[in-house]
Amino acid sequence: MVNSGKTTDTYVALLRGINVGGKNKLPMKDLAEMFAAAGCKEVRTFIQSGNVIFRCPRGASARLLEVISAKIAARFGHKPPILLRTPEQLEHVLRNNPFLKAGAPEEELHVLFLADMPAAARVKELDPDRSPPDEFEVRGQEIYLRLPNGAADSKLTNAYFDSKLATCCTSRNWRTVNKLLELMRG
Repeated sequence: MVNSGKTTDTYVALLRGINVGGKNKLPMKDLAEMFAAAGCKEVRTFIQSGNVIFRCPRGASARLLEVISAKIAARFGHKPPILLRTPEQLEHVLRNNPFLKAGAPEEELHVLFLADMPAAARVKELDPDRSPPDEFEVRGQEIYLRLPNGAADSKLTNAYFDSKLATCCTSRNWRTVNKLLELMRG
């Protein structure tokens, strides 16, 4: 149970690798119930890929991730990484996409959200020619992707960036990132 406090903040929890290709199944209704049972308010999910918008007491979010992760593991037998972002962080992401500013079509755009800030030395070791014509740019705790041929055949995967940057990431397409912010603000 998350500590009950008077001041609450809005977050989106981004779960990685659930309900993909029939693996790591996790019904969104059950996921929302887990967040509510942990003390979160105004819990809503968006699409089946593990996006949960909620409010919780300020300072309780770190403990919340442990609670939810343990509940998922106990009930469904897998432990997906969970990353949190605030509305302000998503606004920053939406304002700073270098590929959108260069005129790339929105349907080609994706964002990888990183659990940790990557070390500059590790970022320099990334291969910009790993998956042509795909492009990426690391900015803070996000990696902006331009995938002209879609994500399915790209070699710019979660696994690649996880191993090279020594952190965990999860991706969302540009349309989803926009919708999540709209729902957080709405």
